[in-house]
Amino acid sequence: MISTELIFTRHGEAQCNVDGVVGGPGTCTGLTDLGRRQMTLTAARLLIQHDAEPFTHVYAGPRLRLRESGRILADALDLPLLISNALDGPVHGEADGKPWHEVKTAFRGGPHAHPDEPWALGSDTWNGYLKLAGAVLADLIRHHEGDRVLFVAHGETVLAAHTLLLDLRPGLMTSFTLDHASITHWQLHRNRFGDERWMLLRHNDTAHLTTPAIS
Repeated sequence: MISTELIFTRHGEAQCNVDGVVGGPGTCTGLTDLGRRQMTLTAARLLIQHDAEPFTHVYAGPRLRLRESGRILADALDLPLLISNALDGPVHGEADGKPWHEVKTAFRGGPHAHPDEPWALGSDTWNGYLKLAGAVLADLIRHHEGDRVLFVAHGETVLAAHTLLLDLRPGLMTSFTLDHASITHWQLHRNRFGDERWMLLRHNDTAHLTTPAIS
């Protein structure tokens, strides 16, 4: 029996992604035209799923690219968009708005390269972010037991969900590809003995971006 379901959609392409800059809360300028088209295609696919198995809630983090992406999906599904500051991405500190190339050069790699060190003055550490985001997701899972919840998220949030649900150890030097507007789907299965197990149904699914409205 399937109990709780968590569906994560990464935001569409954002201007900060095109420009190669750190798009923190102070500098995110939202989606590109391509990003809006990507989310429209994602909405069409999710609407097919919603008609068969309705989503109960739609959450998005506070950054502009998430709010814009979430609004497209929530409007298509005719559900309220819940903005949660707890679902924000990593804190970038003084790296906010700077070119990623410069930040990574100064840090000798991306945030995960030295996971217990801040990648800029005032930033999170990678392991610190995963721990904090995982705790937020664990609280939401407990709150939404039995629900079918859609999250419009940063790629880092999806990685935090994988770290939590796969029980990955801190500092593990492996990761997962996450494309813009991709869909990742977790299900909590409960057997007749009451045993529960999280199962990853799909990860980084972008079929709808090339073949629209696939369920």
